[in-house]
Amino acid sequence: MAEDVFQVNHRHMIFTIDEGLREIFLKHREMLKEYMDEAVRIVQEHFEQKHKVRPGIIAGLHTFGSRLNFNPHVHMLVTMGGMAKDGSWKNYDYVPFQKLRKAWQTVVLKLIRRTLPEEEKKKIQPLLQKAYSENEEGFYVHAPKQKGNVKAQLGYIGRYMRRPAIAVDRIVSYDGETVVFGYHDKTDDTDKEERLSVEEFISRLIRHIPDEQFKVIRHYGIYARRAKNICKAKVKEWQEKVKKTWVKAKQLMRRNWRERQKAQTGKDPMVCPKCECYYEYKGEVCLEEGKLRVKYASCKTAKAVLERMICDLTGVEEEKTSQEKSKEIPRKPKQPSSEQGDGQLCLFAVSGGRSHSAKSGA
Repeated sequence: MAEDVFQVNHRHMIFTIDEGLREIFLKHREMLKEYMDEAVRIVQEHFEQKHKVRPGIIAGLHTFGSRLNFNPHVHMLVTMGGMAKDGSWKNYDYVPFQKLRKAWQTVVLKLIRRTLPEEEKKKIQPLLQKAYSENEEGFYVHAPKQKGNVKAQLGYIGRYMRRPAIAVDRIVSYDGETVVFGYHDKTDDTDKEERLSVEEFISRLIRHIPDEQFKVIRHYGIYARRAKNICKAKVKEWQEKVKKTWVKAKQLMRRNWRERQKAQTGKDPMVCPKCECYYEYKGEVCLEEGKLRVKYASCKTAKAVLERMICDLTGVEEEKTSQEKSKEIPRKPKQPSSEQGDGQLCLFAVSGGRSHSAKSGA
């Protein structure tokens, strides 16, 4: 992400709600998509109405607090500036917290009122009134200024936005019946521990699994997937006219998974660490209705080998038609090897006159 966005200053904005409203969103998870959209809309309208520019926003939804409690809040990566209609870029670094807080409070309360049925609205009316009266300045909005170079800012914010509900290193102990995990209590700025039964720990954890097809990271404004390349082309054209290159809107070459892994670890993930031959994708086996099945095979030979691997693992040979049996490649006897027993098999394919191997874990 840090290589694909505009290389300009960004702010990390956080939009939260009153504690008394959290259970409403837990019960009505269908509101979470609009919850994100409303938070983004407030920021977009400020830039468009006040500065006449369109910002770039990447929003991420967190539903968890430090104790794994349900606490829905929106993290946003926002460009400090935006693109005007003529393609020019304008910088701004002022965030009107007071205005945003009141606007955020208003849209959240309106969202709940227009979504919930009448009978339920009557029951929760005291909660809505309390959330309004006890937050005179509006709901909390935080947008600290970022320090360091732009790429470091983006890397930090990006990792924070996509982090899981709890890191493994926060789990202090587990004895089969109870789980102890650590957390930082922001109310008194101290580190504490909490002990839960296994059932309670799991129940707290699984509520943060997103619903099927729900995107926890969304792109808006000039970062919207459909508009991103068009906006970059416009800004690049403007830069060439005014001879300003500080926006760095040039589209960087996207690196694939192999290139990213190689850059991070210094090792090519597609090279076997034992024989130093290249891995080649030949096929895939998946579990279907309790049985291992060949999902994909690049050729008949690969399919035959995968079927043999399934037979070796399960001891059950897949039923075949007489036609398939007649075309079956005879199985070669196993040759003694120094690597036998390590649970790996090699598939060989000839490519460009060279023999490449593809090791797959059995």
